[in-house]
Amino acid sequence: MDDDEHGRHLLRALSVAVRGNGPVTVVFSHGFGTDQSVWSRILPYFTLSRRYRVITYDLMCAGTCDPNAYDFHKYSTLQGYVDDLLHVLRVLRVERCAFVGHSISAMIGLLASILEPGIFGRLILLGASPRFTNDEGYIGGIEPAHMEEVFHAMESNYIGWVEGFAPMAVGTDLPQPVQEFSRTLFSMRPDIALHVARTAFAADLRAYLGQVTVPVFIIQSAEDRSVPMSVAEYLRDHLGGPTVIEVLRTRGHLPHLSAPVLVGPAIQRLLARNIG
Repeated sequence: MDDDEHGRHLLRALSVAVRGNGPVTVVFSHGFGTDQSVWSRILPYFTLSRRYRVITYDLMCAGTCDPNAYDFHKYSTLQGYVDDLLHVLRVLRVERCAFVGHSISAMIGLLASILEPGIFGRLILLGASPRFTNDEGYIGGIEPAHMEEVFHAMESNYIGWVEGFAPMAVGTDLPQPVQEFSRTLFSMRPDIALHVARTAFAADLRAYLGQVTVPVFIIQSAEDRSVPMSVAEYLRDHLGGPTVIEVLRTRGHLPHLSAPVLVGPAIQRLLARNIG
């Protein structure tokens, strides 16, 4: 398979979608347990404007992708997802973009910007965390022992785990966001979901933060049990480039799903804001 054929295959495998042909390219990358449909309430803020070219895609772990194409070795670290992102941008001939990433994709964007800083004009990150578990002198939000309990629950009773995890992560009693997150979690093959969770939630990327030089804008829920405010502040203090935190008056780890009327305008503001 030559490079062009491989590129076209990857675009199909990740269901890459391009909307609009405006001068500003914005790439949206989803987090664990979702797929690109999670941005459906956010995209109208951009696709209805002639200013933007919007790119969305699915991470290979998403339930919308062919589970038989999931490479457990390649995706044992986040680098596999970073390689996919950079390949997609090359195939689409993206020379400059703003990257919007949630949770695991926030870290994918940070790592990609280290490798190709010229492509990324800015990173806008939701629920970003370089390490989800607590460590000496660092509050990530989850005790390591509890994380092992989470992995055990996923492995022993995936359905029961989703039923408990989805409302906790969404952080609201609104039924529609919880149902939507549950739907995309259930669409994942359980062994792939567990593998991704171990990769993402056990990762520690703190040592790489100083190498990030592009401007970073962090969108932080006022209350997020998965990623507390201390993590956003840690990122601000350790990233190598200019960093801004915007706190939204909402709860939960998926504000783009539960509070799109706050997140959409926030992303618009941050795309227009200049720092550093």
